Amino acid sequence: MTCVGIDVAKEYLDLAIRSSSGEVETRRFDNHPEDIDQLKELLCEVGPERIVLEATGGYERPVSAALAAAGLPVAVVNPRQTRDFARATGRLAKTDEIDARVLALFGERIQPEVRPAPSADQEVFSALVARRRQLQKMKTAEQNRLGTAPSEAVRADIEEHLSFLEERLAETERQIKEAVENSPLWREEEELLCSIPGVGETTAHVLMAELPELGEANRQEIAKLAGVAPLNRDSGKHRGERSTWGGRSSVRETLYMAALSATRHNRRIRSFYDRLVERGKAKKKALVACMRKLLVIMNTMMKNRTHWKPEYSASSA
Repeated sequence: MTCVGIDVAKEYLDLAIRSSSGEVETRRFDNHPEDIDQLKELLCEVGPERIVLEATGGYERPVSAALAAAGLPVAVVNPRQTRDFARATGRLAKTDEIDARVLALFGERIQPEVRPAPSADQEVFSALVARRRQLQKMKTAEQNRLGTAPSEAVRADIEEHLSFLEERLAETERQIKEAVENSPLWREEEELLCSIPGVGETTAHVLMAELPELGEANRQEIAKLAGVAPLNRDSGKHRGERSTWGGRSSVRETLYMAALSATRHNRRIRSFYDRLVERGKAKKKALVACMRKLLVIMNTMMKNRTHWKPEYSASSA
């Protein structure tokens, strides 16, 4: 098995090719389109079993997309996982070359799942949804500053900026809706998700953009991806309280608001929530359980391409 690790930085791509014998060859490329093409040609000749990159805030997207488009097996992993792996193997030093070597070893030992590259349309749609979230956060921050503006000049400037943000939000929203309208598949997915009482277009768009596995993964996998799967914390005779963590934070935040709405407007979710609270479950934990139940029902609906039915059971997913 030949595994490749690529440490991605703004200016450079550090490459480590680890052969089945354990020998490692390292090289450095500039992080520019022409150099990415050279890297792609080299890896096409090598024919690795797996190519591992870390998610680095977007810098990894051009190279991962180019390699995946060439049919190469690319796995983009969480940096926390690879750092923990490095510590577990005694690699405490950190340089770009060392990181590339660790990624190659991580690919050989852990064998992270290779996922197909998103289409160009999916990339654009995901970027629009992420941009809407950024604009909303900037708007909220400016609204908070407006209440404590120390002078009229500062207040006027904040109000002007808020007007600009409102315009950009409206335009981004228009582009998102236009993208959905132009895609029969996305129109169908939006209709399916919005058929659930308590789920609106914003929730549907976030799930469509940032949880493309919805309808393809099983109930346990989809819950872990969203970070709503209860995980054990047991050791010896100690039985810790199960808790949820990890997953995709933007999806989890959206599910929280959807579950909050569903406990008020969706009779099935409301009755599930009430039963948990009556049994002594804390309200926040009951709400997290509703998030998971709602997500699993969505997964079933997307898998079967069926609209909301009050009799849906999470166990059928």
